[in-house]
Amino acid sequence: MSNSNKFSLINPAKAPFFYGYVVLFIGSIGVLASIPGQTVGVSVFTDPVKDALGLSRNQFSNAYMIGTLLSAFFVAKAGVLFDAYGARYVAFFASFFLGVSLLLLSVSVEISEGLQSILSLNSFMVPFVVMTILFFFIRFCGQGVLTMASRNMIMIWFDKNRGKVNSISSITVSLGFSSSPIFINKLIDDHGWEMSWQILAVCLFIFSFLVIQLYRNRPEDFNLKPDGVHKKRRSIKTEKAESNFSLEQAKKTRAFWMFGLALAFNSFFITGFTFHVVSIFASQDYSKSQAIAVFLPISVIAITVSTLCNILSDYISHKIYLYIMLASGVLASLGLLFLSQTFGVYMLMAGLGIFGGLFAVVNAVTWPRFFGRKHLGAITGKVMSFLVIGSAVAPSLFSYCFTSLGSYRYISYVTLAFLLFLLIGSYKVKNPQ
Repeated sequence: MSNSNKFSLINPAKAPFFYGYVVLFIGSIGVLASIPGQTVGVSVFTDPVKDALGLSRNQFSNAYMIGTLLSAFFVAKAGVLFDAYGARYVAFFASFFLGVSLLLLSVSVEISEGLQSILSLNSFMVPFVVMTILFFFIRFCGQGVLTMASRNMIMIWFDKNRGKVNSISSITVSLGFSSSPIFINKLIDDHGWEMSWQILAVCLFIFSFLVIQLYRNRPEDFNLKPDGVHKKRRSIKTEKAESNFSLEQAKKTRAFWMFGLALAFNSFFITGFTFHVVSIFASQDYSKSQAIAVFLPISVIAITVSTLCNILSDYISHKIYLYIMLASGVLASLGLLFLSQTFGVYMLMAGLGIFGGLFAVVNAVTWPRFFGRKHLGAITGKVMSFLVIGSAVAPSLFSYCFTSLGSYRYISYVTLAFLLFLLIGSYKVKNPQ
């Protein structure tokens, strides 16, 4: 216990209430702290930063894609570190180095100009490489490691009430993510993009201190049990109920691949849509304000679905959720295909809302429910690499369909074919437990 509580003034074993509720609060804040490394947090900086560096939109987007793809290969390894050292240290280093990366991004122009002077090379490749490396760090630390560690920690502290507490966390995270572009845009307007990244970095340094003080790896480290049940009160039957799968064992199950690929598809479609949302709607003669307005109903649907399905997840089979996710993906794809029609807009919003709401449930609750808690980091780390790859390639593929084929609608044929494959493959999915 002393090692689990090292460097902290707070002992969960002496808390007057179940410490898991503190974990729920600080872990949800941890997911929100990853926003500077998420697409929603980076996209607001795109125009001012690329102009300052002298990069075109394609060059800036490609640097983002390459940095994100590189981070995908290391996220799975971070999951192994999570299993070995726990959420506390992994989240601390992730938040601290995300802050360091933001400080470096704030002086990326000076770094690029300094390297160009040293190398006597006046080429776009210098700022391109600088941004690729820095994008790798913020995507790895933010979207990958900090998100995974924070979400997994919450799931480890709860079992029977896992769905209910995840509904609370999901609402907090959804509201935070949906409002973050407005907050960051205001920050940039008031202080400039350089100072904005520096302010966010200071916030992350403060949060990294809170991680050491409040994050805790497992309730068992303090003679506690998930959901607050004391060790002596947990029956022998319940103790033996959970089987813990290693990553290699999980990869041999159909459930791992079907759920993992369904989540990756969600990451792909939503990232591609969000990245090009104004252009997608402009191609069908919609205004920018009309394009941005779709996010409000999508968020309302997502929060409603997430809350309801998180609560029900403690009682019903998650295979039902997999089918609903795939059906909503079909709905969103058809909506994009028929976006020129009014009903297509509604189909797109409904599909994205349902898919996004279920994503929050499945990506948090399903993995410990199906494969146990012991190797949760390795398993979710591998799944996170699927998500990162999907989010990396989506903007370029969506852009290719538009620039080469003249319409975004053609991406729907690809997504519908992939969803058909997943629907067929999911027929025999079952809970490995």
